[in-house]
Amino acid sequence: MQRVALGRTDLEVTRLGLGLAPIAGLYSAVSEEQARATIDHAWSRGVRYFDTAPLYGYGHSERRAGRALADRPRAEFTLSTKVGRLLRAAGEDAPARGVTERSEEAPQGAPEAAQEFWSGVEQGIAPVFDFSAAGVASSLAESLDRLNLSHVDIAFIHDPDDHLPQALAEAAPTLERLRAEGRVGAIGVGANSAEVLARCIREADLDCVLLAGRYTLLDQVALDELLPLAQARGVAVIAAGVFNSGILADPRPGVTYNYEPATAEILARAQALREVCARFDVPLRTAAVQFPLRHPAVVSVLVGARSPAEVDDAVDAITAPVPAALWTALADEGFIRE
Repeated sequence: MQRVALGRTDLEVTRLGLGLAPIAGLYSAVSEEQARATIDHAWSRGVRYFDTAPLYGYGHSERRAGRALADRPRAEFTLSTKVGRLLRAAGEDAPARGVTERSEEAPQGAPEAAQEFWSGVEQGIAPVFDFSAAGVASSLAESLDRLNLSHVDIAFIHDPDDHLPQALAEAAPTLERLRAEGRVGAIGVGANSAEVLARCIREADLDCVLLAGRYTLLDQVALDELLPLAQARGVAVIAAGVFNSGILADPRPGVTYNYEPATAEILARAQALREVCARFDVPLRTAAVQFPLRHPAVVSVLVGARSPAEVDDAVDAITAPVPAALWTALADEGFIRE
């Protein structure tokens, strides 16, 4: 579980990070005991980077992370959370504050559509998009309270796609100020779009970005612009969504690709990938976890887990030996771009 520098910062992350959305009840409820055991086991296996967000379980993930990490030496782990959504009572709009270029943005201050896939969470709470300066400051303060921490190591602007002008005009400068004040150690943007992250790197002073699902064995669009740009500017990339929501973990009929039913074409491609990996005695999920780390801009791979067994699966995948000949074969057969 090697630790590497997070871009130009003094922070370090382990090559494998633990995503804490699953312990907040993603798709099915997770008990407090199981959530704690999951984080404890990740620690015992050497994981020292943990990622959470207010959105995950509507505060549930942050509270559980705070309790589980409370007794750990603060200098021994790196924790990231996110800004851009405030948790408010259902039906309570956040005030619209200084919206920039409103015509290009989704409605500000209105609750986000309910996310029905969170189980066992507090009722009557709704996330509200808010990328204003005041909203970002409030979001971070509320996260610190839930985490019971004095500072977070990394603060990401979360899913700014439909609010990009305001996120760049207000959220990013606010995080820059909070970084200068020592309230956060590093700042970045997290999104599913490589194009959005590339624009953010060009227009904001970022330390890192969190890219979900766009640098995988099935989707390498990040090679077009984002990864070369990040490498040139010293911006660290953390890769998430490496299984493309399930298909690269188990490409069977009925599986999802980017949270929608996989088409026959995508399923066939994933199954062909599995067959190539099998020729080298490498599980597809192992190749999926290790693939992003082959690019020099990528410092860590973020994998979610809801149990100690799933932690073991992720750690085993990232530490298993993979022969160089596999990557050569995948490139020769047109599955990966060098």
